[in-house]
Amino acid sequence: MPAKFGVSTYSLMNAIKSGEMSVLDVIQWIADHGGEHVEIVPFGFQLVDNDALIDAIREKAAAAGLIISNYAILADLLKESREEYEAEVERLKREVDIARKLGVTTMRHDVAAFRRPMQLSSAVHFEQDLPRLVEGCRIIADYAAQFGITTTLENHGFYVNGSDRVIRLIEAVGRPNYRLTLDTGNFWCVDEDPVVGVIKTIPYAAMIHLKDFYFRRRSRYGKQGTLFRCDSGTWFQTTTGNLLRGAIVGDGDIDMAETLSVIKQSGYEGCISLEFEGLEDCRTGTRIGLENARQIWEQV
Repeated sequence: MPAKFGVSTYSLMNAIKSGEMSVLDVIQWIADHGGEHVEIVPFGFQLVDNDALIDAIREKAAAAGLIISNYAILADLLKESREEYEAEVERLKREVDIARKLGVTTMRHDVAAFRRPMQLSSAVHFEQDLPRLVEGCRIIADYAAQFGITTTLENHGFYVNGSDRVIRLIEAVGRPNYRLTLDTGNFWCVDEDPVVGVIKTIPYAAMIHLKDFYFRRRSRYGKQGTLFRCDSGTWFQTTTGNLLRGAIVGDGDIDMAETLSVIKQSGYEGCISLEFEGLEDCRTGTRIGLENARQIWEQV
């Protein structure tokens, strides 16, 4: 079975937030542009306590001929108090319930705050935090297993990112239904070569986010850009101060041909979800990126 190309609703978040499109419009748009699946990321709409919209999404995807490939949410298992931690675990169980209602078999949840301060994101901090992360991920994975759902970690943000850290956590959790949402671009957030990151982590992948960035070294441009702004089409800093800006997939500085070749040669047969974070209109950037991805895939 070949890999399936589709789109994350996150890619069209700007159109959703502006009111130009609803999530149901986005699903139809993906189908109209040749997507085979839709990934649901609840930015610009709310699924908690909203069974009517959950049902509408599921029915719209079926009518459009799309698989709902994944449900992806933010989370933070590094709460300061035990009470806050336990509340977050319970919240994530309710998110698993939403994934079950959507009919997906894969759900990504983050494990640490995306905007965690850099000074608290060292390898030493990671090892100190690992037991709490493992505990929480096991609880959620075990809860999800009864519904046939695989929960995943994503190499996301600036803390639990980079191939070594994500592999360390997945292996420590040690659950067959706890795997990786592999983001092809995010390795650069922590200054790891994206192709190297893909090579090392593809055996763990249950889902793939296909993303591209423009990259500039700090030595050339100085320390510009903002921190933690990967959704606005503006330059932002990596962990060492290099600069990234979202690009149309295939137009940026990541070696997309080599990246897709690695994925294809690995025998990966799951869903590949395009993520667009560039300056261009989100519909234009997503459409071109999807076309580029398919063309490159056929050539490698």
